[in-house]
Amino acid sequence: MLLEATSLKSFAHSLIYEYLGKTGVKLADFCGDIIGALLILFIGFKIVSYVVKMAHKIFERSIMDTTLQTFLLSFIKIGGKVLVIFMAVTKIGVAASSIVALLGSAGLALGLSLQGSLSNIAGGVILLLLKPFQVGDYIIEGNSGKEGTVQAIGIMYTKLLSVDNKAIMIPNGNLSNASITNVTYQEKRRVDLNVGIEYSEDIKKVRKVLNALIEKEPARITDEPVKIYVNEFQASSIDIGIRYWVKTEDYWESRWRVLEEIKEEFDNNNIAIPFEQLDVNLIPQEKE
Repeated sequence: MLLEATSLKSFAHSLIYEYLGKTGVKLADFCGDIIGALLILFIGFKIVSYVVKMAHKIFERSIMDTTLQTFLLSFIKIGGKVLVIFMAVTKIGVAASSIVALLGSAGLALGLSLQGSLSNIAGGVILLLLKPFQVGDYIIEGNSGKEGTVQAIGIMYTKLLSVDNKAIMIPNGNLSNASITNVTYQEKRRVDLNVGIEYSEDIKKVRKVLNALIEKEPARITDEPVKIYVNEFQASSIDIGIRYWVKTEDYWESRWRVLEEIKEEFDNNNIAIPFEQLDVNLIPQEKE
């Protein structure tokens, strides 16, 4: 009985040794890799969360645009997690070259299918970083001629509100590649007017009347000079140029008011404004 028990014990030891020698060691290594990969995921995700929080604090201190903050924080979070997952997958024995090739193929396919959208996203980031305009500015887009007050700057589209209260959505890719006129970028703006007078009028008298009118304009910036000059000789009139400065928000009200007052002052001072006339001469036919 003792001999049989000893033989059975020896057989069991031999069987376990052979099994571990062939499969057990590999299984143990694989389990170790799995545990290591899980630890990488756990610690890596914690680090990514910490980095995102630190970046958020830095962005808030720099007074960065909220839309750009959200985009960059999402980019950091997704990019960090992809890197952590990549490290965890390579830990369990998957070749890094295979993962890179797979990600490259997927990225190429995604880039081709979303080419326009990615262009708009890139344009949105450029606009939010360089800030050629801000919410509340009145801009004119050079390519299409669309214009309006900026209501919102998103990652893909910029929303304008036209003067007749229509919403205009412009892709950021177009805006980033176009010339943009920011009408309200400066605090003051020059008003340029042209008024035609007849050749028979006294230019000095006209200049005196216009100068007195502009001097009493309430919206005029008094520190800036007023310019009244002969701009051009037309076929049937002399063009008188008028230049003065106002605050940007007063531009249109002042322009409209001054044009109306010019007509009234010219009427009061008998200054004629030429206009096109058509003379029709009827030639009677001779009776046969």
